[in-house]
Amino acid sequence: MAGAADERPPGPAAEEQLQQQHVACQVLPERLAEGKPGQGFLSSFFTNNQKCQLMLLKTLETSRSRGSGAWDPYVKLLLDAMKHSGCAVNRERHFSCEDCNGNVSGGFDASTSQIVLCQNNIRNQAHMNRVVTHELIHAFDHCRAHVNWFTDVRHLACSEVRAANLSGDCSLINEIFRLHFGLKQHHQTCVRDRAILSILAVRNISKEVAQKAVDEVFESCFNDHEPFGRIPHNKTYARYAHRDFQNRDRYYSNI
Repeated sequence: MAGAADERPPGPAAEEQLQQQHVACQVLPERLAEGKPGQGFLSSFFTNNQKCQLMLLKTLETSRSRGSGAWDPYVKLLLDAMKHSGCAVNRERHFSCEDCNGNVSGGFDASTSQIVLCQNNIRNQAHMNRVVTHELIHAFDHCRAHVNWFTDVRHLACSEVRAANLSGDCSLINEIFRLHFGLKQHHQTCVRDRAILSILAVRNISKEVAQKAVDEVFESCFNDHEPFGRIPHNKTYARYAHRDFQNRDRYYSNI
């Protein structure tokens, strides 16, 4: 656990870097205080909420079937893995489109097992797919393990490392758009940096404490590729991972 004496707000430089982060647990403290679950699916038209709901619906619908060329193998595999682990995901129960403070894109609310999608910050369908994938990895970790989101910063660090590593956040194309590329072991550097930024977005601790937590868990959590079985660097890798997951599931069901 991080010591109370080390806790302090991140400085302006860290805050400036917290652009469009996908963060885990307690992403919206005011949400818990107000008890606002977000607007319903049919609440209003031509609003951020409706756009968010429609993009979410498209993300989940295109993940149900491999019939169309648009299916998302990342989300499909994670939904299948959640169901296989006894934590089937329901759109109405487990997702909420809400306005968020700052520039975060979404978060996993461990207290309600709900994924919050920041309707005022999610820009387009590709962004929605990426946010849902990232947060489903946190939800998967919450399902399969006893994660102390609120008391052990190392648990949060581990899930953030896994989410940055497996969600496509650090894909080559995304890093090129960020003008970050060309470094040796760049993927590992990206995963580490984004995990630290995500921790700073939700925990009132120093950057040094966040870095220490990530360093302590990095090797084991970076090499934990469940449920993908590999690092899905792009959709082709994710499709192979989904195929292998299905074959593995069939194998164990026949034992």
